Amino acid sequence: MLNLRSSSQRLDAWIEREAFKGWDPFDALNSPLLKFLTFKNRRLGQVWVQLVKNNPVNLRRVLGIPKTYNAKGMGLFLASYWRKYILTGQPAYKERALFFADWLQANSSAGYAGMGWGYPFDWPNRGFFAPAGTPTLVNTAFIGLAFLDLLAIPDPTGQCTWGDMPLQVARSACEFILRDLSVDRSSPGARAFSYTPLDQRYVHNANVLGAWLLAEVGMRSGEAELSSASLEAARYASRCQRADGSWRYGEAAQDGWVDNFHTGYVLVALKNIARCLDTTEFDDVISLGYRYWKGTFFLPDGMPKYYAGKVYPVDAHCIAQGILTFLAFSDQDPQAVQSAWRVAEWGLDRMQAPEGFFYYQIGPVYRNRIPYMRWTQAWMQRALTELAWFSKAINFQQ
Repeated sequence: MLNLRSSSQRLDAWIEREAFKGWDPFDALNSPLLKFLTFKNRRLGQVWVQLVKNNPVNLRRVLGIPKTYNAKGMGLFLASYWRKYILTGQPAYKERALFFADWLQANSSAGYAGMGWGYPFDWPNRGFFAPAGTPTLVNTAFIGLAFLDLLAIPDPTGQCTWGDMPLQVARSACEFILRDLSVDRSSPGARAFSYTPLDQRYVHNANVLGAWLLAEVGMRSGEAELSSASLEAARYASRCQRADGSWRYGEAAQDGWVDNFHTGYVLVALKNIARCLDTTEFDDVISLGYRYWKGTFFLPDGMPKYYAGKVYPVDAHCIAQGILTFLAFSDQDPQAVQSAWRVAEWGLDRMQAPEGFFYYQIGPVYRNRIPYMRWTQAWMQRALTELAWFSKAINFQQ
């Protein structure tokens, strides 16, 4: 307990010293030089991104890559700091939550049917090229869900801090999902939403995260359209589950890998969709998927694997989502809470720097110690805060 409290305090202090701005694994094209040398070629852009991302020496200062706010990170901070405020009653945490909520409302992507959020860098990837600011389904879902947390976890003082704003923001994000994204309806009675408005890449974790947001809003608003769309998206994912309980990252030929934290996203999203829709339709799918995830991606000491059948790299994001997924299944698995603590302790012992931030990855030969704000720090803070929230026994006062 004391180790978690101390680690959380050190992480919070580091994040706040950095004023919530940082680098990202995929921000290479924020370098003016590399952006010029890309020559608007997606494949070449991928090369630069991977070279910078996988280099344990941080080249960003040399390349002129600035630290920036990241909308997804800000959404995670919003969820974490609101919980910290509820846990401690400290006004400073509430003030930070207000800042994140204001920033996110002011920095959604313009020109779409609803509010959506992207990344502060050009993002060339396996399936498409997304210019900076292009809203993504994953970012929008997590941010919309963070706003709904403000309603789900009320202020203990009885103050009406947020009014109708959180639901209005989340409902607007649903408009983005329903009106701006491409849809795959190849399976009768099912649908999948594309990753961005620019592509037709159907990725399972993105699809069900969006469906989770639709389900949460639909449950609150009573809108059948939202609940129906969520149900169909969950059916798409359930029909694509493989016999062993796993999911490919996506259904495109280049998306055939299976990994730890994306599987965790799918499981938590499906579980919450079923709760919101009050359905048992996906129980067997969720149960099989959870057994696969738990049995495949963790060693007995809590060390998380990134890919099925491959130990390295160990990624802090897998630690964070491992904690969150185990806690989400604590009502079904009597060992889940113990497993969450085991994963957390493994990460705290091996991946937290003396300065407070968490390393990016551990490989078989070296550690990548670059302190990515969104990918690593925001997610680890979110996971450690949820662990404290779940236990109700951790004091975050500094």
